[in-house]
Amino acid sequence: MGIAPGPTLETQRLILRPTADTDLDGWAEMMADPVAARFIGGVQARSEAWRGLASVAGSWALNGFGMFSVVEKATGAWVGRIGPWVPEGWPGTEVGWGLHPSAWGKGYAIEAAEASMDWAFESLGWTDIIHLIDPANTPSQKVAERLGSINRGPSNLPAPYETSKVEAWGQTAAEWRARRAL
Repeated sequence: MGIAPGPTLETQRLILRPTADTDLDGWAEMMADPVAARFIGGVQARSEAWRGLASVAGSWALNGFGMFSVVEKATGAWVGRIGPWVPEGWPGTEVGWGLHPSAWGKGYAIEAAEASMDWAFESLGWTDIIHLIDPANTPSQKVAERLGSINRGPSNLPAPYETSKVEAWGQTAAEWRARRAL
């Protein structure tokens, strides 16, 4: 199995690990689903999904971080990608998420994002985290709110996504730590 270099995190129900070549089937299914893919790049053919997977694996190799593949402990199933993401020209240090429809409604986005944010603040030394969310993506806005992030207003993405409408939700490391201490 080919797997990108990086740490593995565990939560109560999930394993978060760097991208592996065995993730392609689940990744491609998610990106082929019009509802699941709507706010994370749109529907993609399997070959395009592979490029996305390879891009995240490359981020791990080049930057020492990338979105984690999220695996359900109980089943071993790949259920999404969540974690640090800062492509060239990105407007900030993001922790983003995208879940396979089989994982919706289970609280996995919060569980995995919390672990990812803890790791980004503590291990990467990030001082601020954003989540770039389409104004029509109410479910992701609710995830951001539950994480304690606030809507900071419109933001801009680099080419080729410069026409996408997004809002930057976010919080500082100090705000995150204060909230986690409660």
